[in-house]
Amino acid sequence: MALEDDVRNLVRNPTLAALDHDALRQLAVSAETRILRSGEVLFRRDDPSDGGYVIVSGAIALESSDHGGDARVVRAPTLIGDMALITKTRRPVTAIAREPTAVLKISRQLFHRILGDSPRSAERLKHVLSERLLQFLQELEGATTHSEA
Repeated sequence: MALEDDVRNLVRNPTLAALDHDALRQLAVSAETRILRSGEVLFRRDDPSDGGYVIVSGAIALESSDHGGDARVVRAPTLIGDMALITKTRRPVTAIAREPTAVLKISRQLFHRILGDSPRSAERLKHVLSERLLQFLQELEGATTHSEA
């Protein structure tokens, strides 16, 4: 895949779109491309996480239990493991390719280096994540209010 194609795939994700073009190019150059076969496990629930994955093509099922059951299926340009780009955490779900799937793996170390090299991107990302957190808290507050009614 050409470099500019990778950059276009990254910028399609709302979180990564906060980064400037040079930072996205650095990510695209340094990210690891993985091709998964249908049924292949990308990672398992409770695995330690070391970064995130951007779906470039295909589909991934995110299963919250070890017994299969209900799975949320995500496609490009989803970023799986966005919090793992920032902090050490464990995978909350098992991710399994539903069909042949291409992903770009962004390690936490790479992401931190790029943010360190691009303070403007870091500031914009902080704003995007703050807005997402605020929206989540408002939704949570609304759900709590409805359950008390």
